[in-house]
Amino acid sequence: MGILTFIVIGVLAGLIARAVVPGRQQMGLLQTTLLGMTGSLLGGLISALFTHRRITDITSTGIIMSVVGAVAVLLLLGLARGGRRVHV
Repeated sequence: MGILTFIVIGVLAGLIARAVVPGRQQMGLLQTTLLGMTGSLLGGLISALFTHRRITDITSTGIIMSVVGAVAVLLLLGLARGGRRVHV
């Protein structure tokens, strides 16, 4: 996977994660991109543990795991910042 592809998937995963997680996240585009890229790495590592694919393979499962990883990172950031609690 090229660096440009990684950045584009990071932007998309970050935007989707911010849309899925309730509450207001005060992030710019660069922070959203970094969130998505971190989530993509986390999701890729988790996916690689359960499948026989490499982390750098681009699949639909990998893209979904990128979003799941970005959501997890965003929730962890919210806990670390001590933000308002969300009642579901």
